[in-house]
Amino acid sequence: MTGRERREQLLDVGRVLFAERGYEGTSVEEIAHQAGVSKPLVYEHFGGKEGLYAVVVDREMDRLLDMVTGALTGGHPRELLEQAAFALLDYIEHYTDGFRVLVRDSPVAQSTGTFASLISDIATEVEDILGHEFEQRGFDPRLAPLYAQALVGMVALTGQWWLDARRPPKAEVAAHLVNLCWNGLSGLEPKPRLIGHRKS
Repeated sequence: MTGRERREQLLDVGRVLFAERGYEGTSVEEIAHQAGVSKPLVYEHFGGKEGLYAVVVDREMDRLLDMVTGALTGGHPRELLEQAAFALLDYIEHYTDGFRVLVRDSPVAQSTGTFASLISDIATEVEDILGHEFEQRGFDPRLAPLYAQALVGMVALTGQWWLDARRPPKAEVAAHLVNLCWNGLSGLEPKPRLIGHRKS
């Protein structure tokens, strides 16, 4: 193998082990053994388990962000919601190990942040779309970031649940997510109010 091929192999092995066992449950010895190489080779390429983990996480975060933002290709706002929901569910379906790595807690600081910051990055993409729609409908566009976080967070948490459940089928999950988002959004009050006794 070339150095580049070996590096990719180590990343693939690391992704699978981190997904199965988590960061703490995975050792450099296991990574080296699964890859059929010596421990020093892992250190040579990544400086250790921490370096390998950081590269795996960065790559998966970039892949997920690219899939979601690439899916937002236009059309009716409801269709944009469908595109975003399908992109996340597609990522979970096709890159299951990567998603499992992303949603686990880890002591390692990644250059692109955590799963929560990734969701925030995706929400930033969505907030531009929502801001435009809010202006069109007479709502305060300054609230678009709040709604974007709520929508993306709802889809992401449902995705975490679907990761293991895998039922109902992906298209049905997307349809239900969009149903809640869209019908909730279509009935928004311009100035929402609380009806309970607590006001602050």
